Amino acid sequence: MCILFIYVNSGHGGDGDPVLGEYRLVLASNRDEYYARPAKIAAPWDESPHVIGGRDMEPGREGGTWLAIGSDIPAGIIRVGALLNVTGENKPNVTSGRGPIVADYVSGTTSNEDYSRRLLAADSYGAFNFVSVELDRTKASVLHASNAPTGITRCELTARWDSATARWTFRWRRFDTVAAVGDIVDKQLKVTTDCDRDALVEELFGLLKSKEKYFPDKELSRRAPAQAEKLASINVRFPEAGYGSRTRTVILVDHQNRMEFVEETMVSTDPEGEWKRTHIQRQF
Repeated sequence: MCILFIYVNSGHGGDGDPVLGEYRLVLASNRDEYYARPAKIAAPWDESPHVIGGRDMEPGREGGTWLAIGSDIPAGIIRVGALLNVTGENKPNVTSGRGPIVADYVSGTTSNEDYSRRLLAADSYGAFNFVSVELDRTKASVLHASNAPTGITRCELTARWDSATARWTFRWRRFDTVAAVGDIVDKQLKVTTDCDRDALVEELFGLLKSKEKYFPDKELSRRAPAQAEKLASINVRFPEAGYGSRTRTVILVDHQNRMEFVEETMVSTDPEGEWKRTHIQRQF
């Protein structure tokens, strides 16, 4: 399974502009996949330099992606797309691979609402959860689209400043491969100044590395009874199946649309072996 934590700030200053010192987007994600499945590490794409993300290199599925961010510069819009499989759901009449779902969204100019509607109307994909983020100059939009069951949900997220601890409590939206819609999760993070950025990134990676088991889980057990306990953590380790959390990603976008894309990915098929960190900065 994969997991995604996401927070967006629509802004509450004058004309909706994000407030000085606040992040517009905080995202933390684990990609769970077979360790041996070939993939490229995150980088700007050759055919779409305004897009940053990893690429699937499985023969016959080259170029797809599970998570990417792109900018529509003329329109002043930042788009983020994330794809999560839906465990235990089989879809008949599948004619299309899911890899292009995120790629087509972040490299295009279609709004996340229109794109999600067209995606579900096509009805040609295996079961999926697709999370799309759209940040324009004054507001933010997060949509969750799924074909198992079919529907689109608009996600509202907020944050609260705690003056006693000097930390923000984010109302995260958590998505995974068994939840039809994301759960709300409180998470305290200190993110008010640029000097906290590195500490924030490391704190988020610490979250993504957590091996704590959230089990028993009724829904996960229903969908994957033989593997449920192995999958019941944020950081999945299932070495006997050659499967687990093999890429972890943190994306930050601040009030001036400066982006930090930090990713750690396995170099070999051994999760205890070397991991490569990639750090990409961009001014949108």
